[in-house]
Amino acid sequence: MNSFGVKLRFTTFGESHGKALGCILDGVPAGLLIDEAFIQSELDRRKPGKSEFETARKEADKVEILSGVFEGKSTGTPIAMIIYNTNQKSRDYSNIKDVFRPGHADFTYFHKYGLRDYRGGGRSSARETAARVAAGAVAKLMLRELGIEIVSGISEIHGIKAEVCNYDYAKESIIYALDPQIEEAQKRVILEAKQRHDSVGGVARVLIKGAPVGLGEPLYYKLDAVLGDAMMGINAVKAVEIGDGVMSARLFGSQNNDPIRREGFESNHAGGILGGISNGDDIVLNVYFKPTPSIFQEQHTVTTNNEEVDFALKGRHDPCVAIRGTIVCEAMAALVIADMLLLNMGSKIEGVVKYYS
Repeated sequence: MNSFGVKLRFTTFGESHGKALGCILDGVPAGLLIDEAFIQSELDRRKPGKSEFETARKEADKVEILSGVFEGKSTGTPIAMIIYNTNQKSRDYSNIKDVFRPGHADFTYFHKYGLRDYRGGGRSSARETAARVAAGAVAKLMLRELGIEIVSGISEIHGIKAEVCNYDYAKESIIYALDPQIEEAQKRVILEAKQRHDSVGGVARVLIKGAPVGLGEPLYYKLDAVLGDAMMGINAVKAVEIGDGVMSARLFGSQNNDPIRREGFESNHAGGILGGISNGDDIVLNVYFKPTPSIFQEQHTVTTNNEEVDFALKGRHDPCVAIRGTIVCEAMAALVIADMLLLNMGSKIEGVVKYYS
């Protein structure tokens, strides 16, 4: 499947080393102000080649809107956006034409389809996420109309974990670090791994502020379930937590419950979601990224003919994919929340009557 969402649905297309990639976003209400500069700024946050902590592949990631916008506003018809690839080096991948990279989707794509685009991973490449960020930027413009904000940052790199979460600081950090006290240690471990031709994993923390009570569809389209689906669909993500996540299993009910007073909840162990429905508190997610599988050390593997070989990869890859991944997490969260807002509009009859009267 290459599509996601119900009322607000998007489809992405394109490959890492193809001519272009892009998305079609359907379900955006007519009349939304489309801030193209903002959309481009979101892509700029995710684009590669900005620092030594990312892949050396430099792409402008210039987005072009093809349809669905007239005189600066959405028309209610599908919004199509395209991003042209300009800095492919397909020759770097000639040595893996018939070889599977350990930890990569090469193996599963080949056995599922009987062929694969080996140039940078083709459709399985994280480059596809540029299209998701473009779609997510439009969703953020919708959320802006309702005062809903989504922020994120890196809370952990290779076990070096943040003690505080300063989202304003993360916006200025080159690695989107949430804790300024450990940022240098996180940078150091990334560069040390890079020098060893290795990679490291990390954790992105996402905060959704201002979401109203009532988002989420029982029983099979719960908000936390769909957020988990959206995050797990991002390349290299291996786990997702809502609120306290796995820590909840280690607590008593008296510790895990969030007491309620007139002004709201006294704590937020639930991460803003109860019974699959938003409770009006901040929605908190932790998204766990594995180390980038494309590393430059010699590894054991097999060929497409199941012959055992040792090989060393060439190319340009992120030493820590979690860094740019945090921007993709924001985009997917925005798309989910916007979709849930549209779905929730018909949950009460008075809302339907008010609209049509």
